[in-house]
Amino acid sequence: MLRRSRPMPYLLLALAIAAEVAATTCLKLTHGFSRLLPTVGVTIGYILSFVLLGWALKHIPVSLAYAVWSGAGTVAVAIIGYTAFGETLGRIQWVGIALVVAGVVALNLRSTT
Repeated sequence: MLRRSRPMPYLLLALAIAAEVAATTCLKLTHGFSRLLPTVGVTIGYILSFVLLGWALKHIPVSLAYAVWSGAGTVAVAIIGYTAFGETLGRIQWVGIALVVAGVVALNLRSTT
């Protein structure tokens, strides 16, 4: 009898991050929820993101999953804002992005003691 394989939890987490980043990007495009299509994108993106995150949490500790989800989403949205919307990022902001990445990496390190 063949067993159905479960999706990999980190793939679910990556898809949750992508959905959240897409929803947040659409949020900028809604112009205060006055444009229908981006508003639908926000709604679907956030719902999908939380569903996928919930599925990933069946197999990944919440502290790890949320750190990766929020950190990667923050960095991605900052870079999208910079590249797609012409938002400025100074040295301090780039240092902040590096610190977010460093913090997520630190939370993912396993203790050897």
